[in-house]
Amino acid sequence: MASEAPRFAFSVEATDGKARTGRIAMRRGEIRTPAFMPVGTAATVKAMKPEAVQATGADIILGNTYHLMLRPGAERVARLGGLHKFMNWPRPILTDSGGYQVMSLSELRKLTEKGVEFRSHLDGSKHMLTPERSMEIQRLLGSDIVMAFDECPRTDRPRDEIARSMELSMRWARRSREAFDGGEEHAAGAALFGIQQGALDEQLRLESAQALTAIGFDGYAIGGLAVGEGQEAMFATLDFATGQLPADRPRYLMGVGKPDDLVGAVMRGVDMFDCVLPTRSGRNGQAFTWSGPLNLRNARHAEDSSPLDERCPCPTCTSYSRAYLHHLVKSGEMLGAMLTTEHNLMFYQELMRSMREAIMAGSFAAFAARFRREYRN
Repeated sequence: MASEAPRFAFSVEATDGKARTGRIAMRRGEIRTPAFMPVGTAATVKAMKPEAVQATGADIILGNTYHLMLRPGAERVARLGGLHKFMNWPRPILTDSGGYQVMSLSELRKLTEKGVEFRSHLDGSKHMLTPERSMEIQRLLGSDIVMAFDECPRTDRPRDEIARSMELSMRWARRSREAFDGGEEHAAGAALFGIQQGALDEQLRLESAQALTAIGFDGYAIGGLAVGEGQEAMFATLDFATGQLPADRPRYLMGVGKPDDLVGAVMRGVDMFDCVLPTRSGRNGQAFTWSGPLNLRNARHAEDSSPLDERCPCPTCTSYSRAYLHHLVKSGEMLGAMLTTEHNLMFYQELMRSMREAIMAGSFAAFAARFRREYRN
C-alpha cells in the first residue's frame, strides 16, 4: 500500500548561485518550485476554467480571505464542501490572510492590537478581522497553505512607524500560529506561512525573520514589497531578505510580478510567487511574450497573421493570429480576454519551467542574461 502524502515537505533538488529548484509535497499534490500561483481572488481565476488553469502547468492557485469572507462568506463555502469543491480545483490552494486588502480597499478602518475593524467595500457593513478570525476563515475555506495575519505598511513611511507595524505583525504572527494549531483536523493537513515585514530596512527585516523563526512556520513569505518601491529597490531588499530566512523552508515573494521581476527574484533565492498581472493584463489586451509585452490594441496587429509568440505551445498561439486577437480586443469580445489570459498564464508557467530546467543544468545565470536581453528587446 502506498504511503499517505505528507502534510507538507519541502526539498531542494538543485541550486545555482542563490537560485534553487525543488518540490513541495502536500496531500493534494506536488508543487514544483520556483512556482507561480495564478490568483483566484473570488474563487475563480478570471476568464479561465479550473481545468484550463491546470493545463497551463499551474500546481497551486491563490484565493483571497478578504473577498471570500465578504462574498459568498466563509461559512457558506464550508457548508458547500470547502473551497476546492466549490470552485472545482482539486490541487493545492494558498489563501492570503486578508490583511493587505483590509488596508488597501477599506477606506473606513480602525487598527488596534486586537486586529482591524473595517467596513466592506461592497455594502459598507462592519467587520472585525483578527489573527484568530483570519485563521478561522482560512480553515472554513479548507486552504492547504494558510498565511499569517499581518499589516503591510507603505515603504515610504517613517522608519519608526514601519518598525511599530513590523512588531505588531510579529505579535499577530504568534497569535496566528496558536489559532492555526487549534484547528485540529485542518491543522493536521495544512501548512502555515509567516510573513516577514520591515519594508526596505535590512535590520528590521532581520528582526522580523528572527521573530518568525522563533515561532516556527512551514514556509516564510517576504511581504511589503511590490507596493510602489520599484524593481531596483525590491531587488536590493531581496539581496539580503532571502538569506535572513531559513534555507530549508520555501520563500514566497507576495504579489510579484512582471516576468523580469520573477527572473530577478529567483536569482536571489525566491521559490514562490503570485500576481494578478497575467490575468489582469489578459483582460486588457496585453500579452506577455519572450520578446516582451505586446499591446493587442495597437493597429500594427490588425493584419498580422502570426501567432502571439512563435515559441509558445498554448492553444491561443497554436490556433489564433494576432490579427484575430486584435479584432476581439478592439470589439470588446469576451473571447479576447479568455484567449489572451490563457496565453499569459501558460507563458508564466513556461517561464517557471524554463527557470527550473536552467537551475538543474547549472546554467541559470546564462538563461537570465539571455531572457533579459530578449525580453527588453
